[in-house]
Amino acid sequence: MILALESSCDETAVAAFDPGRGLVGEWVHSQIALHGRHGGVVPDLATREHLRNFPSLLAQAKSEVGFAGVRTVAVTHGPGLAACLAVGVASAKALGLALRVPVVGVNHLRGHVWSPFIALHASAPGEFDARLAKLLPHLGLIVSGGNTLLFEVDRARRVKVLSSTRDDAAGEALDKGAKLLGLGYPGGPLIERLAAGGQAAAYDFPRGIGRRDELDFSFSGLKTSLRYVIEKLSPEEVRARMADLCASYQQAVVDALIRKTRGALEQGGGKYRGVGLSGGVANNRPLRAALEALADREGLPALIAEPRHTGDNAGMIAFAAWADPDGTDRSSGMELPVEPSAAL
Repeated sequence: MILALESSCDETAVAAFDPGRGLVGEWVHSQIALHGRHGGVVPDLATREHLRNFPSLLAQAKSEVGFAGVRTVAVTHGPGLAACLAVGVASAKALGLALRVPVVGVNHLRGHVWSPFIALHASAPGEFDARLAKLLPHLGLIVSGGNTLLFEVDRARRVKVLSSTRDDAAGEALDKGAKLLGLGYPGGPLIERLAAGGQAAAYDFPRGIGRRDELDFSFSGLKTSLRYVIEKLSPEEVRARMADLCASYQQAVVDALIRKTRGALEQGGGKYRGVGLSGGVANNRPLRAALEALADREGLPALIAEPRHTGDNAGMIAFAAWADPDGTDRSSGMELPVEPSAAL
């Protein structure tokens, strides 16, 4: 069994994974309510909360599944907030010593890479390798608050980054857009909720940069465009048009993401056998629907991470440590980099 810890940002998470059964337990403490009062994540507060919550989560995990079967401790080592990551790594080291098992570091983005495959394993653990082989090479899209990138997993399960964002991540753009509109934190879900009652064609926001064959993302221009629109409206007009503003802004983000994903599929020349979506913003329903529609048009299966595995979670860290052992770091000192984010 693999015991995993995740503390890259504002979620304290523990999970236990049994290769023969799947995830046998997941325990998460969310800090959204705390950071919502400050309009965003406060690193010092997040670090304090990790220190406070890891002991109780680990005690709960030990009580519910036991640690006797643990053979490896896996921990997120980056990218993320340095102090938050340090709490997780220190806790993992302590567990490794106490349980007399090796400790491995897992890149947070590799966790997102493999998260869409967790359900595939859970449905038939003994058939996972054979079923996975039929889905490789795989094209994946990670969309979160801090990262937006396209990657591929080849037949040997090697991960290669195809493109990333040149400035803001998609989730960051949604959160910043929500702040410009006077909404709360986290902004993405609030924009999605308000957008459901608006017209996506009401405002023509930019869809990113580059020619059709350029795969890099850019969302800073979108944010600036929203600011210019708001400056031309009175506060009353902004409130009256809030649903349309949210719908149009959200649609621009979704269109940019799907456009680049379509471009990657075209450049692949038909080699991909599946297309995936993961990361915190993968919870966005219009984005999920658009990715599924794209996959359907291309005649490919869509693998989308389950909602509980889209945000920061330890389940994906445990699964990645098992599914992609070449992507783990087993150095005894655990002196592991947290940047650059695209270095998987």
